[in-house]
Amino acid sequence: MVIAPLRDEALAEDALLLHFGDAIDEATSARVLAAAAAIARHLPSLECVPAYASLLLRFEPAAWRGEAGDTPHARVRAAAAEVLASSDVAHAPSREVVIPVLYGGTYGPDLDAVSRHAGLGEAEVIARHAAGRYRVAMLGFAPGFPYLLGLDPRLAVPRRADPRARVPAGSVAIGGMQTGIYPEALPGGWQLIGRTPLRMFDMRATPPSRLQPGDRVRFEAIDTARFDELQGRDA
Repeated sequence: MVIAPLRDEALAEDALLLHFGDAIDEATSARVLAAAAAIARHLPSLECVPAYASLLLRFEPAAWRGEAGDTPHARVRAAAAEVLASSDVAHAPSREVVIPVLYGGTYGPDLDAVSRHAGLGEAEVIARHAAGRYRVAMLGFAPGFPYLLGLDPRLAVPRRADPRARVPAGSVAIGGMQTGIYPEALPGGWQLIGRTPLRMFDMRATPPSRLQPGDRVRFEAIDTARFDELQGRDA
């Protein structure tokens, strides 16, 4: 796998942004996640924050100062380049996480809109969404909000014209070619198709977010009884 970034830029005195492309796709995301895993493993003093096509490296400038004219950014850039040129950089390790979802009804009020937009029955929308194999490309928008790649193209649907002031925690949603899960009650404009009973973000946990960049995710359709059971366990 070719990992070298296409370009980089200094965002602040303590931040360097590596660009790996401009598209939102699996291949670019895989390069970003592999680079993040390699740099985190070999340069643990750097904080790695992956996005769809870029990787933010945060650092303590004082720890990366060198001789006169050798800036912290230049030293971080050189150290990262050396890691990414090494022979042991490969696909980022991943784990599979199953997320149970109660689709439709009051938990998925936009399922009908997605169904009509896709020209599919609601049962087919559910089946296709649950059949997908997703990867967490990044966390963003709010702490613990996972942006998942791998949505069936037939299920792609525009965001709502009238965003909601409050989306319930655990809501599973579609926005364009992405699917995601609201970790807390938040404003949002994605189309809500279901809800998970699992707590997706908990400051008492280590790490607080149930999902991490690079995780593989699959959704499992459940009924109301199972939802209530799992919600009670995860309270």
